[in-house]
Amino acid sequence: MTEPNPSNKRVAILSHPDVSLFELGCAVELFALPRPEFTNWYQTDIVNFDDQPITTTGSIIMQTKFIDDLQPYDMLVVPSWPTQPKPIDEHFRQQVTQFAEQGKRILSFCSGAFLLAELGLLKDKQAATHWAFEQKFRQRFPQINYASNVLYVFDGQLGCSAGSAAGLDLGLAVIRQDFGYEVANQVAKRLVVSAHRSGGQAQFVDTPMLQVPNQFAQALDWAKANLYKTIQIDTLAQKANMSRRTFDRKFRSSMELTPQEWLIHQRTELAKGLLESEEINIEQLAIKAGFNNAVSMRHHFRRIVGVSPKQYRTQFHRD
Repeated sequence: MTEPNPSNKRVAILSHPDVSLFELGCAVELFALPRPEFTNWYQTDIVNFDDQPITTTGSIIMQTKFIDDLQPYDMLVVPSWPTQPKPIDEHFRQQVTQFAEQGKRILSFCSGAFLLAELGLLKDKQAATHWAFEQKFRQRFPQINYASNVLYVFDGQLGCSAGSAAGLDLGLAVIRQDFGYEVANQVAKRLVVSAHRSGGQAQFVDTPMLQVPNQFAQALDWAKANLYKTIQIDTLAQKANMSRRTFDRKFRSSMELTPQEWLIHQRTELAKGLLESEEINIEQLAIKAGFNNAVSMRHHFRRIVGVSPKQYRTQFHRD
């Protein structure tokens, strides 16, 4: 996912008559919204290859920028695409395929993965789309390694989000990669979403409504705000107004993680931000992130992130 000079990155968001307004709106909010609070940001156009106004859901007519060449752009976002087979214009096919062959980043939100699959760009790669389309996607594209129960997945320069709102998770991951932890957190805060969600689609599918949903969410919010402290799972259960047994069961069904493992993931995310932004030594940083010591942090960091804290700092520290 690493690419140079994010401040000069030009982004094309694809619009077309079948585009989903929600997914398009997510892409626009992430990459096209002016952000004067940052010195550098993406230069983004909402583009089409049809050279005509687009009539979409609810008879809304949109006028977007006509292009016939993707060459000026560094990243392409495909907010959605029909899940049924659809003829693809040969020039458009050639442009997107060439874009991918040049090693440029392409993101698909929700059903947008169907376009990338139809063009053959995902062959033998990992991909994801909304859980409701999983069976259809697997049947049409058996040569693709479908990733179940993820919010998003990257394989090389191609990223796919698992659903509509998961496009925000994918976009925030890209922003974090390009601009760092603090900028991604500010964007997430403005969007009023979490900068990083643990778990997969299972937490949103057929999940029973909690009797007191706010208390469960508030317990997790409290934990996130106090990661540097020793947190007992019994304390979280009490804050959620649940028995320990009910809390553990609800946590597993929602997050597909134990509460303890969730805390480790949250502390690892905090450690990543500290490694990107602070110069303190690893032992101090481990304590600040809520780990007992640097040995524990190194173990979990490598297990979850795949590299050591030192390697991560070398790659992502921002002056």
